[in-house]
Amino acid sequence: MEHGQETMTVVDEHGEEHVCEVIFTFESEDFGKSYVLYHILGEEVGDDEEVEIHASAFIPSEDNEDGELLPIETDEEWDMIEEMLNTFLAEDEDEE
Repeated sequence: MEHGQETMTVVDEHGEEHVCEVIFTFESEDFGKSYVLYHILGEEVGDDEEVEIHASAFIPSEDNEDGELLPIETDEEWDMIEEMLNTFLAEDEDEE
């Protein structure tokens, strides 16, 4: 996976593949990792529900064609990701 890629395929714990839309990627100097926020395309969402956003750390492959997703390991990482998402959503609203 490369920064700026629009979709990616994620394999879940049951071995099923899901096409996901990449919301955004960023790097954290504090944690020394790259992160991706994404949602699964085609997930059914009710009128009063919001799209579930997933987050993972990732290691890009050498050819930038794919990479390895890693779980978020600490509460501090989750706090940083939530702050980045809130900033992204606030900037997105300002553009509209």
